[in-house]
This record gives sequence, C-alpha cells and structure tokens, in this order.
Amino acid sequence: MENRTVGHAHPNLRSMDLRFSSPADLASVDVLFAATPHGVSMGGIDDFRNAADTVVDLSADFRLDTEVQYDEWYDGHDRPELLEEAVYALPELTREELPGADLIASGGCNATATILGLLPLFEADVLSGDEQVVVDVKVGSSEGGAGGGDASSHPERSGVVRPYAPTGHRHEAEIQQFLGIDVSFTVHAVDMTRGASATCHVFPDGPVSKGDLWGAYRGSYEDEPFVELVAGGGGVYRYPEPKAVAGTNRAEVGFELDPGNERLVVFSAIDNMMKGSAGQAVHAANVALGIEETAGLEFRGLHPVGAP
Repeated sequence: MENRTVGHAHPNLRSMDLRFSSPADLASVDVLFAATPHGVSMGGIDDFRNAADTVVDLSADFRLDTEVQYDEWYDGHDRPELLEEAVYALPELTREELPGADLIASGGCNATATILGLLPLFEADVLSGDEQVVVDVKVGSSEGGAGGGDASSHPERSGVVRPYAPTGHRHEAEIQQFLGIDVSFTVHAVDMTRGASATCHVFPDGPVSKGDLWGAYRGSYEDEPFVELVAGGGGVYRYPEPKAVAGTNRAEVGFELDPGNERLVVFSAIDNMMKGSAGQAVHAANVALGIEETAGLEFRGLHPVGAP
C-alpha cells in the first residue's frame, strides 16, 4: 500500500490526496496512532515513541497491567516493563490519568461496552463487587478485524446468532482489572457489520430502587459528552441499540429492574469501530493533549439506515 492514496483502502476517502507511507519514513509528530495487529506494537514501541510525543496503541499490547495477565490471556509480553506506564484510553474511566500521558492503550470493544454499562454501579456503591454478574455481548463482523476469516464472510455470517466465545474471551481480563469483579462473559456473533451490544445481568446482594439507578447513572454520565442514558420511555428505541450509534463515538447505556427475580439488567450499545476503537483513541488523545474532547468526533450518525 506504500505511496497509494487512502482511497484505495477506504473508498469513502477517494477525494483525499493523503497517502500511505512506510513505517521507516516515520518523522517527528505530536501523536501517533498505532492501528496494528496484536503483538506488533510491543515490538515497534521504541520507534513509535522516538517519532511521537504521544503514542496511542489500538491493539491489545498495553491494555493490561502485568506480565502475569499477558501470560494468562495472550501469548506473553515482550516489553513488560512498559505496562505500568500505559494509561487505558477510556476517558469516562481514566480521565484524570490521561492529561500528559505519552503511552495510551485503547480498550477492547466488548470490554468498553461492558465497563460503560456497569461502571456507575460501582462508583455509586450500588454494587460491592461480590455480586454475580453475567454478561452477554453481541457483536458485528468488523470485530474480527481486516482479516476476518471464513466465519466473517457474508454467506456464513448472514442471519446468524452464533456463540463464538462462550467462555474465556480475552476482554474479560480488562473488565476484571478495572471493575474488580469476576464476570461470567459470553460473546455472540450476529448479522450486523458494526456494533457491540452488552446485556449485563446483575444479582444485587440487597434492595436496589429505580431512584438508586438513576442517581448512579446520572452521577457518572450527566457531564460526559459521549454517553447517553436510554432507559425505557416510548418509541421504537426504548433501550440502547448499536444501530442508533453506528458511525459515532457515542455510547448508549440503559437499565431495567426485575424485582421478582432480584435482578438488575443493564444494557450498553456502542459502535465497535468507533467508541470501541478509533473514536475512543481520538477521544483519549484529545484529553491527553488538552484539545477539546469532542474535536473530530461530532458526527451524530444517520437515521434511518439499513443493516449496519
């Protein structure tokens, strides 16, 4: 792809003369976004940091805190001494740590959706961390990355609701790390291109009211530019849906009580390629560099649209 215009890979950008260049041509820049396969950034991180004041890595290479975690969930780590330096790129969670950070690790899309859904319950002490939490995430085919594979091809993906990670999904590690809970986590592949929808079943140890929930979620998110509460009400879109946020950096979060079963159901919907990846990375870089948080991320999406 070297020296080709970005329009060769992204036809919606054909009018731009921006061209791909070789990593060997890296020059001094303010911020570098490393959108590489897992395992690449840890090998090239010294070159990245020599070229840029701030590096935002979109792979899984710096998301976790310890070498032990990488041994358990991935294939080890080549630069474990850097893990404690990296700041997780979810401003709703790590805003105070991001200003001035020079190594930022973008979160996984499934972890992002789940953390955004559950975080207010812990910040407001509605949950202690000892409760049973069961999370089911449904994701679009773009989560598989550019390579995809047979399971992401249209004839195989069309019309499916396919459990592809019933247990042991790597994003569990991020949820455990940042929320301090052991979560029962399952991921389904569904017939959409982009989007992640997390349904979290929580069984509180004590009584929880709707007022408690509204207080918790408003307390955490009322000033957040990219999180919107969608909890019941009228119309078609009564709860969070990926279709409503496709192409945007917005997250929708909602909840419902099931008092008969002493259960709390939390919903979270994001675009896995935006809030779950590129948009999150830009948002974190904006905060780190002291730029207006919403810069470059104002697109509100389209409605109506076809299958996302």
